[in-house]
Amino acid sequence: MNLILLGAPGAGKGTQAEVICSTLNIPAISTGNILREAIKNGTALGMEAKTYMDGGKLVPDEIVINILKERLSADDCQNGFILDGFPRTVPQAEALDKMGVVIDKVVDLEVADEKIMQRLSGRRVCESCGASYHLDYKPSKVEGVCDKCGGKTVQRKDDHPDTIKERLQVYHDQTEPLKDYYHRTGKLVVVEGQEEVADTTALTLKALEA
Repeated sequence: MNLILLGAPGAGKGTQAEVICSTLNIPAISTGNILREAIKNGTALGMEAKTYMDGGKLVPDEIVINILKERLSADDCQNGFILDGFPRTVPQAEALDKMGVVIDKVVDLEVADEKIMQRLSGRRVCESCGASYHLDYKPSKVEGVCDKCGGKTVQRKDDHPDTIKERLQVYHDQTEPLKDYYHRTGKLVVVEGQEEVADTTALTLKALEA
């Protein structure tokens, strides 16, 4: 089964991708990872992408999709794959279609902006060992102090409310229109994110069976 996973930053896509991977025995593929892999392996397309990245420019969609097609031809993708982080825009989805990449289902993980703000802005990470906490769901025993190593726990820049608002706005402006695009093709399935991760997972797997 060939899948695309949609969802706003903080909606929990990573966790759901892991579950789908292990359940269906298919790989999760992110464009960032395949670009880095192509560059590391010194492929022609990887070297072409590197010239843009070294210059601080976005890699053109055509190059990204060609690298993606190379990755999708690998043996571990023969039974399917999950695309996480691509496409991000309708033009990218159209380009994907034109390149002949067939998608069976698009899973849209829906979580309200207010809930995402609470999830992300409450996260704290230890500067020393990287242990993760949450002010509401998983607080450290002493606020600001890591339980594991005694290091200082801090709020990452990505988890600052202003940054989260900006990331959500970009998602709504650029990526959310993909829901309409795939709804018209009959491939979109919507999963409402739940308080408990296990409940969301159950709904995700049920949606894939439909």
